Amino acid sequence: MSVALSVLDLAPIGAGQRAADALAGTTALARRADELGFRRFWVAEHHNIPSVASTAPEVLIAHVAANTERIRVGSGGVMLPNHAPLAVAERFAMLEALHPHRIDLGLGRAPGTDQRTALALRSTSPERFEEQFMQLRGHLGSGYGGMRAVAGAHTAPELWMLGSTDGGARIAGALGLPFVFAHHFHPHFTEPALELYRALFEPSELLAAPRTIVAAGIVVGEDDEDALRRALPGGVSMLRLRQGRPAPIPSVQDAEATVRDLPEVELAVVQDAVGRAIVGGPATVHAALLDLIERTGADELMLTSQVADATERARALEQVARAFELVPQPAS
Repeated sequence: MSVALSVLDLAPIGAGQRAADALAGTTALARRADELGFRRFWVAEHHNIPSVASTAPEVLIAHVAANTERIRVGSGGVMLPNHAPLAVAERFAMLEALHPHRIDLGLGRAPGTDQRTALALRSTSPERFEEQFMQLRGHLGSGYGGMRAVAGAHTAPELWMLGSTDGGARIAGALGLPFVFAHHFHPHFTEPALELYRALFEPSELLAAPRTIVAAGIVVGEDDEDALRRALPGGVSMLRLRQGRPAPIPSVQDAEATVRDLPEVELAVVQDAVGRAIVGGPATVHAALLDLIERTGADELMLTSQVADATERARALEQVARAFELVPQPAS
């Protein structure tokens, strides 16, 4: 089955690591994804989370794009309510000027953080997203309020709408935007959201027909049992985040020791987090990804992994690339 494959990376921070270590790992992972023939490499926007180093996607995008040759680089995503539309437009117009035809601007409505941090970011209401998007489009084009993001004739970053509920699907359909659904957040909502998006889609100057990416979590091990062990730290990290005591991602050994002593209700949170990802040996993961493509009709899959070791994440990409027979893209 032929489908484009891409990567979403959060620059996860493991216990004992610094943000610098995580960012170096993300850079190395992007280079490997570029070599393997993945289409895109996106980085996230999260704030005040000790397990995530990707706090300023535009800065990381500039670094990753400068350290790769072919792969498209972008945001998955910029949380538009956190920023002035003109500021986002200027940053991404500059990125596009530096790396023409390689920059993606994925946009989301959630703050990507807790309420206190959102206030410190001067976050506005997600209900204003469509108004802010109109301003952003104007700044990237002929101007909004007499202000353009960049002078002269120029190309623009490719725009995508992100969502993990039907809200994002409705906006993407109404605005005629390509749509990315966060299957790794809400796998049970994926197919209904995509159906809604396709039903509501209105052609626009950006897009004539619906176009979709499904973002899926993966953990690939030597076999299914090994993969479940490797997935445990991500589950424990999610439990700690939900308990209001976020921390760097623990080692496999520490995660195993933690789950042995958890009460049933907390163990269920860990198991739910692990269950949202596709976890298994190479053959298991390949079969599950093929099934996901078949069920969703996605034009592209975007793979993400809450594994702190970038070498392990790269190994997983290599196994997926081999299974899907990816070939390197031509140089830009």
